[in-house]
Parts: sequence; C-alpha cells; structure tokens
Amino acid sequence: MNRYWFRPHRYGLGATPKTWEGWAFSAAYIVSLLVGAYLTGASVLANTGQPLSFIAYTVVATTIFLVICWRTTEGGWRWRWGDKD
Repeated sequence: MNRYWFRPHRYGLGATPKTWEGWAFSAAYIVSLLVGAYLTGASVLANTGQPLSFIAYTVVATTIFLVICWRTTEGGWRWRWGDKD
C-alpha cells in the first residue's frame, strides 16, 4: 500500500491526487458535501434549509479533508516555484 496519495503542485501551494486512493478520497469528499447539502436542505436557488448547519458541516468536512491530504502528500506542503526547488 502506498503511503502517499497526493503529490505536491509544481507551482504554489497544494496537492493533486496521484493514486486511486487519493482520487477515491477526493470523490468521497465531494459526495459528502452533496450529502450534507441534501441533509441540511441547503439550496442555492431557493432561500430554504439550514445554511448555518451546512456551513458548519462544510467547515468540519473540509478540515478533515485538508488534514488527511496534508499528511498523505509526498514531500509535504509548502510554496513551490517550479523547477527552482
């Protein structure tokens, strides 16, 4: 099993999935946001639902996603300037 699911971007800060685990984890994050929107009744077109609940859910889900991405990125996260590194 590969320990690193993501590779760092060449320029800037962040990471891109490099293994099937990274892609599956990214897809699961997107699905979890869609499920959260459905459960809280959040709607962009209609002013309905519980937007504060959805915002709280999104903050928690995104924090978990970023921590796992950070821990499974080869070489860690830092600002990169392309080939100058």
